[in-house]
Amino acid sequence: MLGVNLVLKFVIFALVINSCTSVSIQDNSYVREACSVTRYRDLCVHSLAPFSTTAKRNPSIWARAGVSVTISEAKSVAQYLMKVKSQGHMRGRNRVALNDCIECFQDAIDNLHRSLGVLRKLNNPRFYAQLWDVTTWLSAAMTDQDTCLDGFDGQKGKDVKLLLNRVSNVTYITSNALALVNHLATTGLESLDDP
Repeated sequence: MLGVNLVLKFVIFALVINSCTSVSIQDNSYVREACSVTRYRDLCVHSLAPFSTTAKRNPSIWARAGVSVTISEAKSVAQYLMKVKSQGHMRGRNRVALNDCIECFQDAIDNLHRSLGVLRKLNNPRFYAQLWDVTTWLSAAMTDQDTCLDGFDGQKGKDVKLLLNRVSNVTYITSNALALVNHLATTGLESLDDP
């Protein structure tokens, strides 16, 4: 009897593990499918994986998730920039570039918030006009981030390299969000009705 109970427990355990694995594989395929339209796919999959269960195949939810993640990352970089400024390590041209970068990131974050606000209220009569606004604001956010990078062009040093890496990462995430919004535009109004 003990052997039968042990085998039964093992079978139940194996079934539970198998069902969890298949759900995880399915969720992973959702995010991979959504990120297939982006330029930085691995970064997209990594940053948006937590949304797989809710977003599934809904382009509207993926677009909102992409912009939401971008806002979080941009805020994190803005805080990092303020920290670098307060440490006072950057001097001369780098200090000027850092101040410009902080201003650019504030503008980028404002544009990202505008984008998310509109994505949350998409509606039938204004769908394409709303997406036009969102793509304009996301493009402006990318321009702000590129302007930040341009300020440090040709500069060297550990602090500058770290800053450039962090800003570049947000630029890639913003690019992915823009791709997800463009994909939403191609799917049309029907995507708003998807569960």
